[in-house]
Order: sequence, then structure tokens, then C-alpha cells
Amino acid sequence: MSYASVMVAVDLDESTRGRIRLAGHLADAFKARLIGVAAEMPAYEAAPVGPTLGSAYCLASVQEAVLNDLRIAHAAFEEAGAGRSRVEWRSNLDFPMEFLARQSAAADLVVVGRGDAGNPLLSVDPGDAVMRLGAPVLVVPPGVEHLDAQRVAVAWKTTREAHRALRDALPFLARASHVVVLAIDDGAGAADTRDVVGFLQAHDVHASAVAKDALGSSTAEALVEAASEHAADLIVAGAYGHGRLREWAFGGVTRDLLAGCPMCCLMSH
Repeated sequence: MSYASVMVAVDLDESTRGRIRLAGHLADAFKARLIGVAAEMPAYEAAPVGPTLGSAYCLASVQEAVLNDLRIAHAAFEEAGAGRSRVEWRSNLDFPMEFLARQSAAADLVVVGRGDAGNPLLSVDPGDAVMRLGAPVLVVPPGVEHLDAQRVAVAWKTTREAHRALRDALPFLARASHVVVLAIDDGAGAADTRDVVGFLQAHDVHASAVAKDALGSSTAEALVEAASEHAADLIVAGAYGHGRLREWAFGGVTRDLLAGCPMCCLMSH
């Protein structure tokens, strides 16, 4: 099992080139096609409407500014993804998330940024991507330009989302030298990991399980700490098991990981 195509969302954030390089290295590792995607919708509402003096010029200049942004994004993709034969670029005048959602039908894995810069041009919200794409989403924090993924941490709970993430991550897990299944006890008891470890071992994945008490920390903090203790550079987690609206209002593991996890997270919903 492998990924045949890796898609990367390209924006104008300063971390974009590093994210493209990371996606390109993954495409090389999986012998996959690398697809760059970018979109921006012109802010036509900012231009005068109707038969006013200069309205046609304003509309054209608004569109040209967006086309220039897309040219810059394309140049960044070509520079950071250089040297690969199986490379494809897709862009359009469109809302970034809407365009990515349509293009993701061509992808086995979608790589996005974490969005720390607020809302840079052409960017997509990683939480929206996880919810909408129906594909595994690799969320890359700023400053991370390489993912070795030889040691991987799987955040385990007996939820549909965790099951989905585990299966979506199998190409990574099959390549890893060791996988640790982390069951965090947040006061309700740690999940039983015997079956999931057996499942991974049946797929020739070298896996072991660790139960960790959150000890007053948030579940996400305990998860990141345990992953760091096992030298993992990738966390696999089901996303929004309690619903995104509830996590937005009251907090939750997915929201906390998206807000500040220092390592890459592969998420599925």
C-alpha cells in the first residue's frame, strides 16, 4: 500500500517553500506524483460597480493582482519542487478551500500548512481541509521542511475517526522503523490498544503500545510529550471526534494540535 499522488496546498506564506520541499521528498519516497494547488478569488467587491469612470480598469487590475499572486505561487512551487519529472500544477481564480476540495479527488495525501500567519493569501484552514477533503491531511507546522517518519506516534481512541486515520496512515506506518500507539488517560481511562497493535503487526508494522496519564495537562499536551519521548516526528490522529463546533467552543485535542503541535500531524475525519 502506498500513496500514488501527493498534493500540496501552495500559498504566499513564508513557510510555503519548506512545505513544498517536504511534500516533494514524500513524493520521492512513495514514488508518487507531486501536485501543487493554489487559488485566490479576486475581491471584486472592492472595485466600483456600474458605469462609473474607471470601473472596467479597476476590475481588470483586481483580477491581474490575483493572477500575479498565482504566478508567484507557481514560481515557488517550481523552485521548491525542481528536479522531479512527475510534477503537476493546478491553479484558478476561485476560493482556495473550494478549489482544493475539487482537486483533492486526484490525491491520496494532501499536505497543508498550519496557518500560523493568520490568513495569508491563497491559504486554506487546516481544520476545514480535514473536515471537507475526505482524504488524509498532513498538517505541517512552520519551520518544518523534512519528514523522516521513521518513528511515528499513533494517538489511539476507540473512535471512527481514529480507525480512519490509522488506515489512511498505513503507507507511512509500513515504512516506519517503529510505531508507538499512544493511549492517553484523560481521567476516563486509557483506551485498549491490544487489537490495534495486533492489526499493525498483521500488516508487518513494528508496533508497541504506551499508556500515559495526562496528569493535569491537556490530552494534546500529553500526546505531544509522549510522542517526543519516543522521538517521533509524525503524529497520526483522528480529527474532531467530538464535532468541530464543540471543539471550537470548548476545546479539544484536534483544535489544540492544530494550534500548536511542533511536529507534523496526519489527520483524518
